[in-house]
Amino acid sequence: MSYYRLLLVATALALVACQPKGASTAAAPAAADKSPEVASVNGTVITRNFYDEYIKAVTGKSSGDLTPEQRNDALDRLIRMELVSQQAVKDGVDRTPDTAAMLELTRLNVLQQAVSEQYLKDRKPTEQELRAEYETQLAGLSKQEYHAKHILVATEPFAQKVVQQLEKGAKFEDVAKRESMDASKDNGGDLGWFTPDRMVKPFADAVVALKPGEYTHTPVHTDYGWHVIELVEVRDLQPPAFDNVRQRLEQVVQAKKLKAYTDELLKGAKVDKQLDQKKSS
Repeated sequence: MSYYRLLLVATALALVACQPKGASTAAAPAAADKSPEVASVNGTVITRNFYDEYIKAVTGKSSGDLTPEQRNDALDRLIRMELVSQQAVKDGVDRTPDTAAMLELTRLNVLQQAVSEQYLKDRKPTEQELRAEYETQLAGLSKQEYHAKHILVATEPFAQKVVQQLEKGAKFEDVAKRESMDASKDNGGDLGWFTPDRMVKPFADAVVALKPGEYTHTPVHTDYGWHVIELVEVRDLQPPAFDNVRQRLEQVVQAKKLKAYTDELLKGAKVDKQLDQKKSS
């Protein structure tokens, strides 16, 4: 909620800054806000509700939880923000492409967050939904985790030479410390325990294909370079308990509900995408 409130304040002030010259000086949030006035800046009203939202955004508290001095300091800061915003309009800063884009992105963020909260308010994940998502997540998890080492070099010929050293009896750790360009070289190339999904696919596939004690005689290529990989050991992975991941499951279920909602909006919308389309001569 603090992120939403910060965006709300930013957008409210941005709307003030976006007023065309000669427009009414009443702040945009005040148009539908009938709460008492707490200050005005060159005729632009700062309402009590707007001030209270600003307090919540920057402190996470209500104005009543602050001391009189803190409340006055907050109002002074808000007045300065409004004053700078007005100056931005006078200087035309609000009409520069970068600033105008940021103001519009802020507006979109606020509205998206507000609609999301409103839509999800009465759609809290049920226990059945959470359990179902838990089973779905478990099905996609690796049943094992792997302990491996690797030697990373820049070229395939160099990687082949590394393999030749190992085939002649050199210790993997010694070669890693001497030849690898990865930070793990200080630990003899040891990567510790990991699940395949944490590694890029060519690397993960190579690890899974090995047996403990084996290394790749054919170097493995990834975007990072060329790897020679040794599998140390494999162990069964204990899945996390439901209660330990409940909060994460709630987030996933809510995200899926929101995506389904926006998918429906897209179905009923007329969208014309022109990105990267070549103009006809």
